Amino acid sequence: MEARCVARFVRVTPQKMRMVAGLVRGKTVSQAIDLLHFAGKPTALPMEKALRSALANLMNKEEARGVDADIVRIAEINVQDGPSLKRWLPRAQGRATPIIKRSCHIFVRVEEDPKALAKRQAEEAAKRAARVKRSKAKKEDTKEQSGQE
Repeated sequence: MEARCVARFVRVTPQKMRMVAGLVRGKTVSQAIDLLHFAGKPTALPMEKALRSALANLMNKEEARGVDADIVRIAEINVQDGPSLKRWLPRAQGRATPIIKRSCHIFVRVEEDPKALAKRQAEEAAKRAARVKRSKAKKEDTKEQSGQE
């Protein structure tokens, strides 16, 4: 089970954002959120928001009910260049210096750990089998009671 999130037009340079992305790449979501929360870098906030959004997208899927954030890991995290705003700063003697205000796009894909996924599916199958067994037993009891009367 996987989910993704795309944060576009984040007004941070891609180079700074890639440094933060390198901190959390391959970790579980709960570890990554803790790292980003206490990273002490202003660029960690948009990354944390994107990560929380990807986790929320996974939790809202019908097949992923009951998923714990400790078993969800970051499958892929990618930072790409966004559009740049080009501005000019006036300087001495009528000159001008260009200023480039860069932005970036953050792509996050999270997935449930395969071992934990198999375990959760086995538990769900066992619960389903138990429900079916109880239902069949209940039907048989009602048939017996209606036959005795």
